[in-house]
Amino acid sequence: MSDDFPVRPGESLLTFDAAEADDARLAFIGTIRSPWREPAACPKNMRAARERGENAEILIAPPYRPALSRLEAGAHLHLLTWLDRSRRDLALQKPRHAEDASGTFALRSPVRPNPIGLHLVRLVSIDLEAGRLVIDAIDAIDGTPLLDIKPYFASVDRPEDV
Repeated sequence: MSDDFPVRPGESLLTFDAAEADDARLAFIGTIRSPWREPAACPKNMRAARERGENAEILIAPPYRPALSRLEAGAHLHLLTWLDRSRRDLALQKPRHAEDASGTFALRSPVRPNPIGLHLVRLVSIDLEAGRLVIDAIDAIDGTPLLDIKPYFASVDRPEDV
């Protein structure tokens, strides 16, 4: 994967490629269906995705569909995705819009040792039987694997000092 995305001036590599690690077992529970077929077309963040005004879908694999019980349209959800087309070997990154490089953990870039995406979405509709969730927007490429869904609770998820 790294060969597809060359290192930019100012960026530096980790001493290893995290894609070669074998210390976690994850189960993909579904797939993101989005309008974005390639990285260049994908919005950079959820605000930009919402500005484009296109819904997206989540297709949940059959064994996990019972876990959708009690989800309701209108709810906000945290989605955890596996950004499977991202490189995983940069320590410092220099975004195109930035003058200086920053550490990977100071950025929201999809390029990270464990390319886990975090997306706060609104559930537009749900078909429990089909395992189909329509969401208001997504900043992930079509076909991105879904790791988990967690409900957003304003009472505990929103910091009081924000």
